[in-house]
Amino acid sequence: MTDKPLMPLATAVWLIDNTSLSFDQIADFCRLHPLQVKGIADGDVAAGVRGINPITNNQLTRAELDKAQEDPEYNMKLSRPKTLVAEKPRKGPRYTPVSKRQNRPDAILWMVRNHPEISDAQIAKLLGTTKTTIQSVRDRTHWNSQNITPQDPVGLGLCSQIDLDNVVRKAAARRAKLAPAGADAGPTLKPASETTAPSADDAQDDEREKPIDLDKVFANLGGSSKSDAESDDAQADSDSD
Repeated sequence: MTDKPLMPLATAVWLIDNTSLSFDQIADFCRLHPLQVKGIADGDVAAGVRGINPITNNQLTRAELDKAQEDPEYNMKLSRPKTLVAEKPRKGPRYTPVSKRQNRPDAILWMVRNHPEISDAQIAKLLGTTKTTIQSVRDRTHWNSQNITPQDPVGLGLCSQIDLDNVVRKAAARRAKLAPAGADAGPTLKPASETTAPSADDAQDDEREKPIDLDKVFANLGGSSKSDAESDDAQADSDSD
């Protein structure tokens, strides 16, 4: 079971006070450790927490609870909401798990080298870091600069490919907007009319690939022979005169 109810401690308090479920069943449903549930029952954990009824919150059905109370080996399933509400977009820096924070300098160096058009503010928001850290990585003044190697932030799990693509697209659009008129924006795709138009080499290849008309060839050869003969006869007549 990967999901857990809202306010699991309060839910566990209610289940302990109002049901005959075992500690293991409550721990499995609330995604808690069985010792935590035992501590709640003994009053050592969550003291003063008011219990919340998961049935009235539509997180558990009465039939599911009754089935679990009848069978101590049965684990209850969390009720799915009938409608899904989209999460509100987060504002501010992205949260990075502690286990992955040591990889942020590697991702920053990769971003600086491969996408110089992205501003430090965009990198900070994407990777959940600060401008000071980005500047230290850029200037090679970071305390661990000798061990920093550029690595893709997507591969490190610091952001998704969709988020990275969105940042790159916005940065490219911003750079194109701020570029002065007539400035070289770099290599671009050629129009289809230019790329599909036949070149001079193609025209020569077409000429070479045309079938040879033997009649014309022999006609030209015959005409040349006749002209040569007439020329020789004229020369002979002039010599006899």
